[in-house]
Amino acid sequence: MTRPCNDSFLRALLKQPTAHTPVWLMRQAGRYLPEYRETRARAGSFMQLCKNPGLACEVTLQPLARYELDAAILFSDILTVPDAMGLGLYFTDGEGPRFERPLREEWAIRDLGAPDPWDHLRYVMDAVTEIRRALNNSVPLIGFSGSPYTLACYMVEGASSTDYRRIKGMLYDRPDLLHHILSVTADAVSAYLNAQIESGAQAVMIFDSWGGSLSAAAYDEFSLQYMQRIVGNLIKEKDGERVPSIVFTKGGGLWLESIANIGCDAVGLDWTIDIGEARRRVGERVALQGNVDPAVLFASPERIAVEARKVLDSFGPSRTGHVFNLGHGISQFTPPENVTALVDAVHQHSRILRRQS
Repeated sequence: MTRPCNDSFLRALLKQPTAHTPVWLMRQAGRYLPEYRETRARAGSFMQLCKNPGLACEVTLQPLARYELDAAILFSDILTVPDAMGLGLYFTDGEGPRFERPLREEWAIRDLGAPDPWDHLRYVMDAVTEIRRALNNSVPLIGFSGSPYTLACYMVEGASSTDYRRIKGMLYDRPDLLHHILSVTADAVSAYLNAQIESGAQAVMIFDSWGGSLSAAAYDEFSLQYMQRIVGNLIKEKDGERVPSIVFTKGGGLWLESIANIGCDAVGLDWTIDIGEARRRVGERVALQGNVDPAVLFASPERIAVEARKVLDSFGPSRTGHVFNLGHGISQFTPPENVTALVDAVHQHSRILRRQS
């Protein structure tokens, strides 16, 4: 594995000095880009796009052709893992992802098994390999998965939810069943992320999108401990290079110290916490990723630059330990030109801060 020409993202995650603060965006390849919409139309459906390594590579590279981003992220979906478990993932326009066979019966939960990623998810590994080849060591490639609890939410609810009544009912009434789902899913995610690393991913990220809906005690028991198990199982080095990991819990600001202690290299932040305060709380244990409000991208380019500078100034004039990102995924309604304003502002202002430090 050859170190990328622009390795600032990897260096920042490992708390090594960088010439500027690296930036990438969650959901940077997506519906806000007209070229993505054209490719998706050619694919025929979202899942056909995900399962075609050539097209997945194409859309992964599209934002890098537009913007001076410091990392690429595999184009896929967090729900590929439960789909490979046999739950029957499908998408309905205007309604988001759904499962044909959600986990409602005890026998189905007891029968749940972790899929072999090299068999049932081979299309993802082929996409990783193809993307790495196409990047030609320009910037690093990020692999990812959903957290066990977030995946379990979809697996039990059968779709997205506003009240989580089925999974929380199970959590409180039959915690044994939920722990079984989470344990199997943690094993599946560990194998899945390691297969991505073996295929060429140079960093990996765990998206705990719904962990913030839990109580403090439930978060530790039903989300954090399983992410810690995954981080402990991850391949830490490939071809002589460290493979850093990022853990992101949306709404997880209350538990920053706990997240920082599970062994990951970086903690992702949403926009509800000041990044300077987060840095004071976690110290030098981990790097931080984040955390401007995605809605900032609906403002004028001038205002976007102001908000980017606020995040950078709050983190402080350090040469290391910060990856700039949104606090959650980019909106499909974002004007593409506004992303240019954000990326340019991050690079320009972070270089100024380094000259002052």
